[in-house]
This record gives sequence, C-alpha cells and structure tokens, in this order.
Amino acid sequence: MPKKKKDEPVDPKNLKPEERMKFEIAAELGLADKVIAGGWRSLTAKESGRIGGLITKKKRELAQGNNH
Repeated sequence: MPKKKKDEPVDPKNLKPEERMKFEIAAELGLADKVIAGGWRSLTAKESGRIGGLITKKKRELAQGNNH
C-alpha cells in the first residue's frame, strides 16, 4: 500500500494555498517544527482540533470582512 501523503514531512516553502493557512496557524501555536519533522499526522487530536477550529474562525472572519 502506498504511503499516504500526510505521513510525509511538510515543506513550508512548497505548500498549496489551502495548506498555507493551516501551516500558519500551526506556527502560531508553536507546532511548526513538529509538522515539518513528522507531517500533519504527527499532531495529536487536540492539536489538530485546535488548528481546525482556528481555520474555521479565520475563514468566518474573512467572509464577514468581504460582506461589509
């Protein structure tokens, strides 16, 4: 079975646009080194949930900013 992409270490210089925000939030939480070394799957459920919650919050704020 081929190795999943998310198991691989993350290169912050070569991110897709949708991953860029996710990585920026991980960096704000002090998790950038962990993600770079072990990929997204190296994060705990709590860390991943925190990132997901902040992504949702940021997207909501961006959408509201565009509506005003």
